[in-house]
Amino acid sequence: MELKKDSNAVSIDMLLIVHSEKRRAAQGMHSDRQADPRALSQRRGGLQGIGNGIRRWQKFEGSDVHGTQLTVEVHPRDAMPQLLKKFSLAKRTYVQGLQGDKNGNTRPRQPGAKDAHAYPWDRSSLKSMPLDLRQFEKLDTYASQVTVKNGLDELVSDLLQEAHSDLERVRVIWIWICHHIEYDIEAAQEKDRQAFKPTDILRTQKTNCDGYAGLFEKMCRIAGVQCMTVPGYSKGFGYQTGQSFSGEFDHAWNAVYLEGRWHLVDSTWGSGLVDSTTSKFTFLYNEFYFLTHPALFIEDHFPDNKNWQLLKPPQSLKQFESNMYHKSEFYNKGMLSAHPETSVIKTVNGKATVTIESCAPTLFMFMLNGKQEQGLLSLRKNGMKLDIYPPTVGTHKLQIFAKGNSDIYSSVLEYTLKCNYVDISVRLPAELHQPVGPSWFSEQMGIVKPSHPDPIIHTSDGRCSVSFGVEEGISVLASLHGDEGPITEETQRRYIFQVQRQKRAELKVQLPQAGKFALKIFVKKRLEPGNYVFVFNYLLCCTNTKVNWPMFPESFGNWGQDNELLEPLSGVLPANRNIPFKLKLHGIAKALVKGQDTWPLTLNREGYWEGSCSTAGCHEIYVMVLENANHNFYSYILKYKVNAQ
Repeated sequence: MELKKDSNAVSIDMLLIVHSEKRRAAQGMHSDRQADPRALSQRRGGLQGIGNGIRRWQKFEGSDVHGTQLTVEVHPRDAMPQLLKKFSLAKRTYVQGLQGDKNGNTRPRQPGAKDAHAYPWDRSSLKSMPLDLRQFEKLDTYASQVTVKNGLDELVSDLLQEAHSDLERVRVIWIWICHHIEYDIEAAQEKDRQAFKPTDILRTQKTNCDGYAGLFEKMCRIAGVQCMTVPGYSKGFGYQTGQSFSGEFDHAWNAVYLEGRWHLVDSTWGSGLVDSTTSKFTFLYNEFYFLTHPALFIEDHFPDNKNWQLLKPPQSLKQFESNMYHKSEFYNKGMLSAHPETSVIKTVNGKATVTIESCAPTLFMFMLNGKQEQGLLSLRKNGMKLDIYPPTVGTHKLQIFAKGNSDIYSSVLEYTLKCNYVDISVRLPAELHQPVGPSWFSEQMGIVKPSHPDPIIHTSDGRCSVSFGVEEGISVLASLHGDEGPITEETQRRYIFQVQRQKRAELKVQLPQAGKFALKIFVKKRLEPGNYVFVFNYLLCCTNTKVNWPMFPESFGNWGQDNELLEPLSGVLPANRNIPFKLKLHGIAKALVKGQDTWPLTLNREGYWEGSCSTAGCHEIYVMVLENANHNFYSYILKYKVNAQ
């Protein structure tokens, strides 16, 4: 291999001869036993290209050099060196964590038993060392605002003005890179791309993963902190659930030595993300990849050297490929675990179940093949349960999203579902959204003590009554949705009649036919402007094919929430009949029923307005009230239709 002759290049021949001469001097070797470095290089393979400018360092072993292990580094001018050197900054020398061999050379200490963390994750912390992120608030603000002036040394010097420990030195470098260096997508796709130079990165403020890692390492070393670049496989942009890894490595990250122990960081993934649809990079800071707990880091980073997993026991590549991939947002949003723990799920009798445990109440949603359909997602105080029913045989993509403390739902899990059987009888309404059933969230929204705590309600005659407590100042609205009807906004509400008794609301439901329906519940604060907010829905199921209930009567704005209708409940009345009426109405002076003629209602001792009317010659019947006895203006509150004669 021929190298350019410049101040930063060292020939392989010279490097090997220097090491060999030192060994001979130490061991009294004879010159006729010297190994041919060119032949050695050819036999042992030398450097292997692994894509995106990353170089895989291999050790030369064998009797040719009598047990000597050499690490060969080749790099062009101004590229990032991989071997640790001794730097001084501001008259202070940093040599922490260095090991010396018997020839006096220094090199990074390789990770050992004291660096390893137990696997699987013990849920203690997302970080590999105790951290209070609040301590970094001022430091992070400062570091993110530092600008490049002349060069890398001056940049590091400016950053370290507010850093007073190795941890803070690493932090300011991390923050600066994550907020200023953009991921270069085009460069990442060039397999033969040369390594990025620090000067080029600072000038363009763009690089690929090995550029991020190399820049981070270089800046840490200038700052006097021991740092290594670690190449390996990753479950990053373009990763497909369940894929295998082979050949060239596709990523690089760093290990830093702090407080007597190695820790892992990935500034590439800490800086932002690439949109899979547009292939454009967006700065979006991700704290997760700073000093990540190794038992979590291994989920999407597999190093070329198992020692850099910093785990006991270390994981195999096969385990890395098959283990469930929890995205960083899974942990950022407070998730603890998910079941199943494999990324590929086979349905059983057309159904698959996923559960997630979280450290606090969290809102979830899902998408099956890009649609929020064919699933029952119920919230729990510390997680959720999802029953999913793929609509067809074959392979399906299931995505699960969580909201956490932010207003944005983020993707936290992806599964591949393999379905070999579809239960047609379990087909769910398209309008059945999540969550299904009451939960901590409905309590938070003012709906408490539901009569039906389970999300599914079965009815044999097509009727049911659902009730729940309603906190003061909360208005409730409900609608019914089925794939075969009702189809208009009016009819969606006309199969539900709402009754308010003191602080409890009752929803009387009559189904238009057999089938499955979504009963949606909405709430709104009465005194605040705006629309009603969806809270949850029930799944109503009826298999009785004889069911054919009519709608309830249409109600108008003056129908108060505290009013109660006892009869007639059907919104369609028979012709030529005498129909009894019984209602509880509050705050009115008079009430009447108007059809072909007018029939007054009278107030009985129990507080109900009663009376009757004839439907003869009528197409519509109205219930009307007079709110003020001093006025003569009556308001419509209910409307009935009369069957054709």
